[in-house]
Amino acid sequence: MTTSGNEPFPPAGVDLSRPSIARIYDYYLGGDANWEIDRQFADKLLNEFSILRPIARSNRLFLHRLVRYLTKQGIRQFIDLGSGVPTMGHAHEVAEQVAPGQVRVAYVDHEPVAVAHSRSLLRQYGDEDRHTAIQGDLRDPTGLWEKIAETGVIDLAEPVGLLMIAVLHIQQLPAAGSAASEDLGPHLVSTYRDLIAPGSYLGISHVTNEGVPEDSAAMLTRIKQRYDESGSPVIWRTAQEIRDLFGDFRIIEPGLVWTPQWHPEEAMVTDDTPDLEDVTKSIVLAGAALKE
Repeated sequence: MTTSGNEPFPPAGVDLSRPSIARIYDYYLGGDANWEIDRQFADKLLNEFSILRPIARSNRLFLHRLVRYLTKQGIRQFIDLGSGVPTMGHAHEVAEQVAPGQVRVAYVDHEPVAVAHSRSLLRQYGDEDRHTAIQGDLRDPTGLWEKIAETGVIDLAEPVGLLMIAVLHIQQLPAAGSAASEDLGPHLVSTYRDLIAPGSYLGISHVTNEGVPEDSAAMLTRIKQRYDESGSPVIWRTAQEIRDLFGDFRIIEPGLVWTPQWHPEEAMVTDDTPDLEDVTKSIVLAGAALKE
């Protein structure tokens, strides 16, 4: 979508009056599912903080390692909430490296571009009997679960790998028209924990401003200001607040760590792992937990 000057007409429902977090993230990763308004917003931040691209890549590679690890643990179903656009490999592509032809994946996003591109990718390179992309709202767990069940792709009575990667620091506020203003994130995650079957895993990555270098903390203050002003507010949680999102699930080794530290042995030799000098500069904590 970044081809010189000829921007395709966006899918129905795309708001081009303001930048989209999903499309900005795609641009950070080098994808082309973005528009000029997204690139202008991202470039202003990248001009100040070029490290944002290595940070985004480090988070994406955590997703790859997590999917490989969980597939090796026997997980054959994944639900990717806030899956974004198909840049740098989707979950089913990674899982197929471990268990070819055995894994089912439901991708869920609220952003029409993310859903349209995921559907296009699945038509070309996936198996539509085993992979699906759904447009849905994270704030409606019951309705979303019904949509997933209706596809017939995921057996919700069986264990799944529930992926919530770099989505919970996008502040989950009540729907438009509600008088409430509190962040719904912890309550929503608790509901999703209740919905998944025993034997399931929950994987989370989340930006934190705790324990990061001084220059990273200053960067995060600036980024929050820019995102909040754009109408897409974000929230940075402490390590304990992120750990609490796992509830009473058993957090697996190595615990809640910086993205480059989570099971580095699961990296592929072809992974171009970004050099962040100091792992705390990744600014993203990551972990996974088992529902026993």
